[in-house]
Amino acid sequence: MSQQYLQCGRYRLPVTPGRRPLVMGILNVTPDSFSDGGNYHALEFAISHAEQMIADGVDIIDIGGESTRPGIPPVPLEEELKRVMPLIYALRDCGKPLSIDTYKPEVMREALIADADMINDINGFRAPGAIDAVKDSTAGLCIMHMQGEPQTMQQKPIYDDVVEEVAAFLQERVDAFKIAGVDRDRLCIDPGFGFGKSVEHNYALLRNTQKLIQTLDLPLLAGMSRKSMIGAITGKPLDRRLAGSIGAALAAAAQGAMIIRVHDVAETVDALNVWHAGMVDAIGI
Repeated sequence: MSQQYLQCGRYRLPVTPGRRPLVMGILNVTPDSFSDGGNYHALEFAISHAEQMIADGVDIIDIGGESTRPGIPPVPLEEELKRVMPLIYALRDCGKPLSIDTYKPEVMREALIADADMINDINGFRAPGAIDAVKDSTAGLCIMHMQGEPQTMQQKPIYDDVVEEVAAFLQERVDAFKIAGVDRDRLCIDPGFGFGKSVEHNYALLRNTQKLIQTLDLPLLAGMSRKSMIGAITGKPLDRRLAGSIGAALAAAAQGAMIIRVHDVAETVDALNVWHAGMVDAIGI
């Protein structure tokens, strides 16, 4: 991958191949999140959790105001804004880039006004007005692949070749940003583990992380923390998937993923630091 950094609003994040991947910490302010069960729905608890992630070594904080677990209905625009905007304003001077996990152009616009540094869109910026909402900013943009929509995506995902189809989708969206005049150094890609994929599809994508990076020539974000693909291999429930999630993070890192999106920041930072220390001679750093 030729890109040396990701332009992320007020920050330039290093994504040089061979570096330790950046850790993106998940901060859900939803009452129905699939994993943390709304523990950080109240503003004061969300701020406290963010402060703990910073102490634990997080590189990016990803704020989400709408659960995208399978079968959950969408959250109205005003409710999502009510959930995320106070937190963005509260944390915008915390010293870490703030990413906003949303597919709604209106939320993107408001978040950018409040100095959000990154927009993380599960819909790949396909909503009408999404690219227009972000193109004139300096925010980092994470383009994710999703087959279908959250309410139905896991009912029967079908691909002829999941790796080729995900790569083709991501390339089409990258091309759309090029046409819109968006600098390439603002872009990163996400294959969308668990979003319209079976267990087999997810692991095919994980095994081909390096191929996706080489094909798109962009930094790749891997988000597998606590997902069903981990439970399928380990047989463990949500609250016992830490070790499996770290295993997935290391597998992605070994193939060149430069951003790892996780719930368990401290443990993942430690694991990646030790992994990287053991790899530096092998990769010539």
